[in-house]
Amino acid sequence: MKKFRKVLDGLTTSSPVNVGGAPLSSSTAGTPTAAPTPREIEVQETLVSENFQICKTVRHGFPYQPTTLAFDPVQKILAIGSRTGGVRILGRPGVDCYCQHESGAAVLQLQFLINEGALVTACADDTLHLWNLRQKRPAILHSLKFNRERITFCHLPFQSKWLYVGTERGNTHIVNIESFVLSGYVIMWNKAIELSTKTHPGPVVHLSDSPKDEGRLLIGFESGTVVQWDLRVKKADFRIYYDEAIHSVSWHHEGKQFMCSHSDGSLTVWNLRNTSKPFQVTFPHGKPQRDGKKPESCKPILKVEYKTTRNSEPFVIFSGGLSYDKAGRRPTLTIMHGKAITVLEMDHPIVDFIVLCETPYPNEVQEPYAVVVLLEKDLIVLDLTQSSFPIFENPYPMDIHESPVTCTAYFADCPPDLIPVLYSIGAKHKKQGYSHKEWPVSGGTWTLGTQTYPEIIITGHADGSIKFWDATAITLQMLYKLKTSKVFEKPKVGEGRGAELVEEDPYAVQMVSWCPQSRIFCVVGISAHVILYRFSKHDATTEIVSLEVRLQCEVEDTITPSDADANTGLSDSSSHLHQHPPGSPGSANTEGVRDSIPCLRVKNRPVRMPPGYQAELVVQLLWVDGEPPQQITSLDVNSAYGLMALGNCNGLVVVDYLQKSILLCMSTLELYGSNDPYQRLTRSPRRSRQLTSGLTELSDNQVTLDLERSRSPTSVLHPTSLHNDPRTMHEPVANLKASHYSPVFYLLDNVRGPGRKLSLPTDLKTDLDHVNGHCTSPTSQPCVAGKPRVPGPEGPRLSRRGPGRPPFRKAQSAACMEINLPVSHTEGYASRRAMLQQLHGVSMYSHDEHHTTVYSWSERESRENSFSRSRSSSVSSIDRETKEAVTTLQFMESYGRKTDALPSPCLWVGTSLGAALVIALSVPTDEEDRLDEPVTVSPCATVLMLKGSVLRFGSLTCGGALIPSPYEVWRDPHASEDPDRLRRRKLVNFSPSSSQEAAGDGHLAVVCSERQAKVFLMPAQTCLFVHNITESSFVLRADVVSVCNSVCLACFCANGHIMTLSLPSLRPLLDVNYLPLTDMRIARTFCFTNRGQALYLSSPTEIQRITYSQEMCDNLQEMLGDLFTPVETPEAQNRGFLKGFFGGNAQTFDREELFGEAAAGKASRSLAQHIPGQGGMEGMKAAAGGVVGDLARARIALDERGQRLGELEERTALMMSSAELFSKHAHELMLKCKDKKWYQF
Repeated sequence: MKKFRKVLDGLTTSSPVNVGGAPLSSSTAGTPTAAPTPREIEVQETLVSENFQICKTVRHGFPYQPTTLAFDPVQKILAIGSRTGGVRILGRPGVDCYCQHESGAAVLQLQFLINEGALVTACADDTLHLWNLRQKRPAILHSLKFNRERITFCHLPFQSKWLYVGTERGNTHIVNIESFVLSGYVIMWNKAIELSTKTHPGPVVHLSDSPKDEGRLLIGFESGTVVQWDLRVKKADFRIYYDEAIHSVSWHHEGKQFMCSHSDGSLTVWNLRNTSKPFQVTFPHGKPQRDGKKPESCKPILKVEYKTTRNSEPFVIFSGGLSYDKAGRRPTLTIMHGKAITVLEMDHPIVDFIVLCETPYPNEVQEPYAVVVLLEKDLIVLDLTQSSFPIFENPYPMDIHESPVTCTAYFADCPPDLIPVLYSIGAKHKKQGYSHKEWPVSGGTWTLGTQTYPEIIITGHADGSIKFWDATAITLQMLYKLKTSKVFEKPKVGEGRGAELVEEDPYAVQMVSWCPQSRIFCVVGISAHVILYRFSKHDATTEIVSLEVRLQCEVEDTITPSDADANTGLSDSSSHLHQHPPGSPGSANTEGVRDSIPCLRVKNRPVRMPPGYQAELVVQLLWVDGEPPQQITSLDVNSAYGLMALGNCNGLVVVDYLQKSILLCMSTLELYGSNDPYQRLTRSPRRSRQLTSGLTELSDNQVTLDLERSRSPTSVLHPTSLHNDPRTMHEPVANLKASHYSPVFYLLDNVRGPGRKLSLPTDLKTDLDHVNGHCTSPTSQPCVAGKPRVPGPEGPRLSRRGPGRPPFRKAQSAACMEINLPVSHTEGYASRRAMLQQLHGVSMYSHDEHHTTVYSWSERESRENSFSRSRSSSVSSIDRETKEAVTTLQFMESYGRKTDALPSPCLWVGTSLGAALVIALSVPTDEEDRLDEPVTVSPCATVLMLKGSVLRFGSLTCGGALIPSPYEVWRDPHASEDPDRLRRRKLVNFSPSSSQEAAGDGHLAVVCSERQAKVFLMPAQTCLFVHNITESSFVLRADVVSVCNSVCLACFCANGHIMTLSLPSLRPLLDVNYLPLTDMRIARTFCFTNRGQALYLSSPTEIQRITYSQEMCDNLQEMLGDLFTPVETPEAQNRGFLKGFFGGNAQTFDREELFGEAAAGKASRSLAQHIPGQGGMEGMKAAAGGVVGDLARARIALDERGQRLGELEERTALMMSSAELFSKHAHELMLKCKDKKWYQF
């Protein structure tokens, strides 16, 4: 059987389909081969494998699923722990560090070693870790794993090296921070409580030493028991038993009383003079009852802070405690200051909060000045010094997820004037009412660094908003926000289509295309629309032009060549420019079938637009005979030509945005003309429209299970026979031009029937409403594969997708895709289809097979594993589709035909069947003619073939230099110009003919698909180099990027490998298994850019930036901020002679005498296991074994040693000055008292 398959494969390879003139399968995976060429191309390639290295640089955004926070009051840095084992450490802007526990266990608690440059983390796997913060990339120095106890609470007293650890059993252990070993001193729960107590007190929920005496430890148990333990005599001073469970405890700074918060919403104050009953019991939000009864119970108060001030009443700050009858109220933080009670409602649940005070000493007046509140999805800081408690303006980009992120784009080395311009425009729309004080988290140091260049990140969101971010020098700051929804009329409830759209996300951004030089910006929306924006520094009132395109080209409606010529490429000229508003009589026929209406209604009146990006043109795809428009899968815009191209699974549209006209609208099949390399059958309209599907519908037509069983998910190459069932159709495929628009994988799971409502979450939660793709929408109906529903009385089209269904689904953000894949497939997925089958349980669009299959859910489970490994390509080559999607587009100066002598404007079109087509454009060169004369579009005979769906194009000179696309220099469309000076367009053209080579030399075209990369010599169309990138997986993202003053092809595969290939020879330079694809979020948002950088959405709320450049890895230490800066610890206040004499001062004691090995002995070895930390850096790990790694290690060691020596010098000088001062005071006292008699004292 294997031999037979090989024979078929050989026949397939040798079939006469190779229009590009190159062997399609002439090389094995990972081996570049050179085909014979008419002349040798000599290119001096400078890139070598030593130029590349993968390294994480920085993470931006709000920590996903936060659990706890801590603050160092001397260093003024903040740490946030998360449920996934991450720790985020923040200081002044630019000081932002992310650490990750390898175990991935949730972080339960954080404890800073105040002003020591260290942090203790307690994780849910009962392990304590000590992090060294004195290096730019913190590392674990020690770990301690508890084997028989579950950690519940930790407390580290100020300036102490002994950490108290409370456990679930109620015991308290003590850990030496320096050696990270357990002390033999243990406070057992049965010793802490009275022997007569019959019940277990529960887990330890609080530990703190008395501000008055460090030798006394206050232990709070969950059941309501509080014990003060005398560490010296090893017995309890007092025990408190309260009926309600305790959640937190907070001391008064004098150490004479403390406050507890309880599960019934009460606060109790206990005085140490009388612990038999609480000194005070209050229900801050409870309704007082008549007859002096106890108020009704309220919700638990989860945390309370009791802070004193010198000049006013103390602050009591707590979270929770609302009465149960106030259902639906948002989470609150309550601030009680004297008799004033302020209740602050939060947008999200409160995870934790901490009060920032002036002093680190617990026995001094605290003087609180701010409250840091950690919410589930936000971080806010309140100013306590003002009565209105305003919030501080957050300098960190914590609002990336304000609306779920649906796409990303990354642009390095932008024009330098862009960032100031965008910032000046965006600054006018900033919110007001912030505190005027400086951001209180101001620790660490950060400098701009020497190697910086302008970088911009663009994020698209589910609500239709676009955010521009300044990403220069590993920072992130929002520049400008654009709302695309303002272009459209708001849907009104109860008004036809509007009633269906209210609960959806019709404006969700699917992809963006941006030309930084001309500032032309295009946005593709989920409702099959494209908005073109121009940038202006002046406001304007203009009318937005709307073009409506009827793009539903079926094979049976193919235009004849004569018709195409007569209509200039339009299948029906009247079907493209519809002026009747949606909902008018022209929008539906007498049977109620939607036809020739867009999904959204563009504002048809003059609109006032503020400075910034202003909408100029909207292109919308229309409903056709009850069928909604397919979502747009590819887009490109070129400002020099004044053209925009967009494609989907139905075909291609070319728009002249200067003349506001449509130049071309035809199916992909029509682009081939007579050069179609595939034999296709036309589809039967009757059969295609009678076949229906319900819940699992993925296309307009179904294919039987028997046919699907005979298909291979790995190949679509070289058909040698006709379809067994030509009714199958292709799914839309994502555009993957990473440098221009966010690769969203065609967004929203890309199910081909956007007429289904799928209520997917946009609140950034990972639990999808549809489990593994199961739609739970009430409008969907299940359908067993092979058993189509019976059409209703409205007709066959209405039975499939009636007017009651909106033409899109609720936008599922890239952030929401948190679907785990089976880890058993170590080699990755054999195809994109295999991965999506595993992810969603149904066949979706596919880049390499392009089959559309419908399974019933009962059959899905038994078939999903069959797609996880490669099958023979010979079987699938028998089946061929009649439709193919446009997957990528690029305008460039090229050669449309082999006979062309000079380059001209061209549009390169990549399809889902691996075809690269070239369309010649005739653009008038004269300024006046360009606005009057029509642009002609003529598909050529050029068809180049590759394995898998085409992802990316690139253009190089014959010398190997990158040829950028031509562009128009930006000019303000609304600027007041001198009337005597003509407003002419200034074009910048990088044509191959303008380079150093002769005009007849041509250029090199780089074409990359899911599995293969090829370099063609144009105009000869000769394949010079071929490289099979992968056979066991497939490429998700690919881009031609500039690195180290040269050019390479960067690829990200579904099996997690990041690869770079030299150009034009396609030599492998880098292949690192960096990131296994565990969820679709990474696939949707991963994008490369120049200078060796890339990014992806690492969680629903965070952006992870990485570099694949060795040069940047070497300079990363210089770019990162320092978390620790040498700061002198403030001195304790001198409280005076009388207070000290009468016991007012805190008593100190030597913990070493009590907890050391000499006094307490050794702890049981089975209780906890010490694990020495690696103490290295992530970047150092990546460079381990190399000279660079050794140098980096040595440099960091020298830095740390120098830092320690500097600190030692400072401390020595401080001690010397203190000794001199003491000597001086002693001498003065001696002189003063030497002549006095004893009775004079």
